[in-house]
Amino acid sequence: MIPKSISETAIELHVVRVFCGDGGTGGNPLGIVPDGPAVPDRARRQALADRLGFSETVFIDDPGTGAVDIYAPGARLPFAGHPLLGVAWLLRRTGFPAEGLVTEAGPVPAWEDGGAEGTGWIRARPEWAAGRRTERFGSAAELEALDGPPEGEGWLYAWAWLDEAAGRVRTRGFPRRPGGVPEDEATGAAAIVLTAELGRPLDIHQGRASLIRTRPGPDGTVEVGGRVVPVETRTVEA
Repeated sequence: MIPKSISETAIELHVVRVFCGDGGTGGNPLGIVPDGPAVPDRARRQALADRLGFSETVFIDDPGTGAVDIYAPGARLPFAGHPLLGVAWLLRRTGFPAEGLVTEAGPVPAWEDGGAEGTGWIRARPEWAAGRRTERFGSAAELEALDGPPEGEGWLYAWAWLDEAAGRVRTRGFPRRPGGVPEDEATGAAAIVLTAELGRPLDIHQGRASLIRTRPGPDGTVEVGGRVVPVETRTVEA
């Protein structure tokens, strides 16, 4: 069973890295609150997510059904990719099947291949990631030369081909959201948008050393996958 809260104000927090590359490198840190009902209102959840500072923090409201609630610093999200992969990984390792997750955007199938060290997958609709704009750069070197978010507003997923024939892409993700992280290490939702636009499987190399695998799914969906590595379990004040 997933542990319950430790006191009225102290709760258990799991930290994992999602979309890890070879050897468990890279990956986007994620905060997971297993006992979501211990933080019952949205204002407190948002305040905790803001304080923790991860690109997303997710609250498990019902581990049996996979119902979750996702927050970024400064915003509640109806859908996000890396929190769902991380939550499904944790649920499977704490006695729950995690064959599907329930988000505000809709139900999300989830599964894993390759055993304990395998790749976790989810399937989602690109329109759930609306608002993330992609921009192609002429080369990976041009993309690497950016010293921060390009000027402008709104979520930008900047990308360039590393090997077009092989479907290998270099990306950088810039939320450009007030109070949010300046650059996202690995972004499942934006990867879904890019895959839908290109209409082909991709190996997406984002951030310092993260790897996101994607492929078109049935009925206009996109499947996004990656490895999850545990970091720590600790208590925090909610």
